[in-house]
Parts: sequence; C-alpha cells; structure tokens
Amino acid sequence: MRDELARLLRHSAIYGLAGLASRIASVLLLPFLTRALGPAGYGRIETMVALIALLVPLLRAGVATAFFRFYYERELAPDRGLVVRTSFWFTVLGAAVGLVVGVLAAPALASAMLGGDAYANVVRIGFAVLAVNLLYEQLTALYRVEERSVAFTIASLINLAVTVVATIVAVFVLDAGPAGALAGTGTGTAVVLVGLIWQRRSELAPGFDRDLVRRMNRFGLPLLPAGLAIWVVDFADRLLLGRIADQHEVGLYAVGVKIASAMVLVQLAFRTAWPAFAYSLEEGPQARRTFAYVLTYTSLLGIWMSLALGLLAPWLVRLLAAPEFAEADTVVAPLAFSGALLVAYTTLSIAATRAHRTDRFWHVAVAGAVVNLVLNLLLIPGYGMRGAAAATVAAYAVLAIGMALLAQRLYPVPYEWKRLAVATGAGIALYALGRVLDVPLAAAIALIAAYPVLLGLLGFYQPAERRRLVTLAARMRPR
Repeated sequence: MRDELARLLRHSAIYGLAGLASRIASVLLLPFLTRALGPAGYGRIETMVALIALLVPLLRAGVATAFFRFYYERELAPDRGLVVRTSFWFTVLGAAVGLVVGVLAAPALASAMLGGDAYANVVRIGFAVLAVNLLYEQLTALYRVEERSVAFTIASLINLAVTVVATIVAVFVLDAGPAGALAGTGTGTAVVLVGLIWQRRSELAPGFDRDLVRRMNRFGLPLLPAGLAIWVVDFADRLLLGRIADQHEVGLYAVGVKIASAMVLVQLAFRTAWPAFAYSLEEGPQARRTFAYVLTYTSLLGIWMSLALGLLAPWLVRLLAAPEFAEADTVVAPLAFSGALLVAYTTLSIAATRAHRTDRFWHVAVAGAVVNLVLNLLLIPGYGMRGAAAATVAAYAVLAIGMALLAQRLYPVPYEWKRLAVATGAGIALYALGRVLDVPLAAAIALIAAYPVLLGLLGFYQPAERRRLVTLAARMRPR
C-alpha cells in the first residue's frame, strides 16, 4: 500500500505544479483585471466560464468518463488505439456542434445572461474557447492514463505562459475588455492543442467505432446527470446571482471564488491523478485500505488549507483585488471548505465505481443540486453573494455525505470516519474562533499553525504517525 500511495502522491504533486503555476498566474493577474474590468466586467467573464462548464459534459456525453475505464480494462476494449481514436473524433464532433450553435445563438444568449446583445462577441469567443478546451482535455487525458505527469505539466505550463501574455495584450494593449480576457484564456490552450495534435498525429488517424461509442456511453451516460448536477452546485450560483442581483455582485463573488480556488489546487491535482490511479489498483483488501487512507489525508490537507484561506481572506482580498472588491472576503471560507468537501466526494465516487454501478450516482448529485438551487433562490434575494456561498457549502456537504452512504453500500471500504470527524471539527472550530474574535494577522497565522497541534491533542494521530512526527520534530529542532 505504501508504494501505491507514494505513486499517487508523486503524480499528484507533479500535476499540482501545473495547477500551482496556473493559480499563481491567475492571482497575479487579479489586481490588473479587477481594475481594468471592474466588478461588472469581471462578472461577465465568470458568467461565461459557468456556461462553458455546463456545456463541457453535455458535449462530451459519456465518452470522457468512460475513456479511463475502457483504456485500462482490456476485456472491454482490447485495442487501446481504437479507444483513443474513437474518443478523440467523438469529441471533435461535439466541439463542432457546440461552436456552431454558440455562434448562431450569441445575441440571444448575451441579452439573457450578460446584460444586452452588445456582448454577443463575448459569447462567441466563449464558445470558441469551449471547443478548444474540449479537444485539449481529451488529448491531455492520454498523458494521464499513461501516467506521464511530467509531460502533462509541461504542456500545462506552456499553455499558461502563452495565456498570460495573450491576456495582457488583449486587455491592456488592445483594450478588448471581457472579450479580450476570454480570448487570452483560449489562446494558450489553442497553441498547445496544435502541438498535441501534431505530436499524436499517428494515433489520431480518422477512426470511429460506433459499437465502442455505444458501449462507452452506456457506462458514461448514467454519470451525465450527476455531472450536470455537480455543475449546478459549482456554477449555478453565478448565473442566479446575475439574474437575481446583477453582474456587479457576480464580479465580487468571482474574486472570492478566485481566492478560494487555492483550495482547488489540492482538488485539481488530486482529481487529475486519482481516476487513473484508482482504476489501476488490483482488487483486494489492500486497494480498499488505500482508498481509506487517501480519503483521510486528502481531507485533512483540504481542511487545513480551507482554514488558512478563510482566516487570511481579509488581507488576501486587499492585497490582490481593487478596493471596490473588499466585500469578497466574506465568501472565501465557505467556498474553500466546499472545495475540501468536493475532494471527499471525488474520492468516494471513484472508489465506488469499482462496483460498476454508476447508474445510481445521479441520485446523490441531484440531491445536492436541488439543495443548492433551493437555497440559492431563498438566500440570494436577502443575502446576495453570502447566501450563494452558504448554499454552495451546504450542497457540497449533501454530496459528500450522500456519496459516503451510497459508496459503502456499493463498495465497502474501511474509511476512518472518527478521524475525519475530528479533522473537520477542529478546522471549523479554529475558523469560527478567529472570525468571532476578529483576530489580527499574527493571531490568524497562529491559529492556522495550531491546527495539526490541536489534532494531536484530540487524538487524531495513530501510534505509528505519532512516532514519525516525533522523529521529524527532533530532526527539525535547532542544534
């Protein structure tokens, strides 16, 4: 089990390098974009990001999810090359359909979502970015199934570098506003996509197996309602904020999302490495013990990062955004804790797919989506973005708890529920203490550092872990 965990951690760390660089670049651009675009302009970008995220699972249908399983399980598809070609060309078809529909419907969508058909070009560029992202994700999935995390990260870093330069030119040199910001986002992806297609050209020769597509969709389509429900939990708050409040409120909320997205670093790195790793484990007690440890330690890390982001939010917002975005600090903590809950949900759901019963996952996802929609509609009119953040964290709690109950029926794993409860309770208690006392920066940092100590006092660590911590502390003690 130690070897498997080391492999997962190694790949997660390398994938996380790309995520870290992306987050750093995004944060560094934040002061400039918030000043150049203002809350309303920044809100329009976030609204388009939400729409793109909705359309990705719809256009990829069930093939994207099934790709990992069919690539690894030879009894389902003996020819891996055929799986690659069929998945790619199916995605090309979906990207083309989405682009055509988006261009034709741009004026209507701009009027309904962005405040007028004057923003139709923002919609058109958004759909072009959608098409590029669809193909990019499918091709980089090859690096993931091959466990070539270094190559994946190199591609991501090149994408990032081009994106930053293109965004700066479009927004600050060409003064293209939200449309320019979206175009910059897609430029880096498009450049790397061309390189990936050229590199993989021999594997991407035209080839399409209808029977394989049907079988992949039979596996993946039952997960589509779950994916759409997750989209509701992830992004419906921004669309509802725009409709019930305005794009100014969306812009403030988006800054809170951006700062909380440091939590997404853990989520992104883990979600990138986890599916391929989980499917590659041989069935048996050791695999189940591995799933249990992964849930415990990824949850601990996620809670600790969420605590840090929540307590440091007032200073982070002042540092990274224009002054008119100051209120965004109030939504950072709930959004960060939502990310920690999403990591738990992902861990549980991927482990449960070992039972080959994906048809029941949608029940959990729909429950979370319903809670999210109802709470957003109830809370946004009175509380604005704070209501949206509360609805998000409540929905993710429903997702994590619901998937835990379902997963244990489908694929029982000895998860460490008591330790998870201790880690969660300690993190929430320290955050509440800091906010109630309105602690200064030094005290906030002290509370963050106290988290692992508090876990020790509460008996979280097992004997072997305590021995390792004592040894580590002795090595770090000044001589």
